[in-house]
Amino acid sequence: MPNATEFCKDLARSLAFLSRLPMPSRAFVGHDGSMARSCRAFPLAGFVAALGPAVLLYAASGPATGLLAAFLSLAALTLVTGALHEDGLADCADGLFGGRDRAHALSIMKDSRVGSYGVVALVLAFGLRASALMAIAATAGAGLAAAALLAAAAFSRALMVWHWADLPPARTDGTAAGAGRPLAAAMRIALGLGAALSLVLLPAGAPLVPVVLALLAAGLAALLFTRFVSRSIGGHTGDTIGATQQITETTLLCALAVLL
Repeated sequence: MPNATEFCKDLARSLAFLSRLPMPSRAFVGHDGSMARSCRAFPLAGFVAALGPAVLLYAASGPATGLLAAFLSLAALTLVTGALHEDGLADCADGLFGGRDRAHALSIMKDSRVGSYGVVALVLAFGLRASALMAIAATAGAGLAAAALLAAAAFSRALMVWHWADLPPARTDGTAAGAGRPLAAAMRIALGLGAALSLVLLPAGAPLVPVVLALLAAGLAALLFTRFVSRSIGGHTGDTIGATQQITETTLLCALAVLL
């Protein structure tokens, strides 16, 4: 099936782009490096990247080890992704809150050093996600916490594609600009796939209403952040795309923890 074969290639390219997992070289033969179509597989790539950390979360969770298990799973996920999205979040926090104007903000975001805003953003992102996972495990069990991590990994990467497609590039020499802009069809597939994976994973252990509300909360967070980025720097960068993933993943997990 040609379509299935092409999607598998897109999945391999997405995993290579979003993680440090080794992928077969045949998936890149003749590929020009563009992610315009391949990004449709981002949600499934997020799911695959989070599989190992989700199993670790489930295995390590217990009455006295809930917080430890949550942090261990997030540490494992960060190792798998190479802290790609965390780097974007930190750079965005420094640039968007520390920049005097658009040019200054973009200059700060391109700087590899991390400032006070970036440190605070990372501490909050890890702390909130770990606390949410621990709360979900305590309320609904380790199985649902693991499913929540997988769902958040998938849906947040779908919202990355939407943010990427919704805004023009803020600069022409960045990673995101070089990777191309998502095709409209690819964006729709990514959003549908992310939502479908979440709705398959979560309702088995949670009521449908909290699940839907949590997904809507993540979508609203993506919308608000995208509008803020548009007003601040006029377009997306690789950092804002990564920050979108972190913000929406954190929002989804926190919303589930509160609503369950």
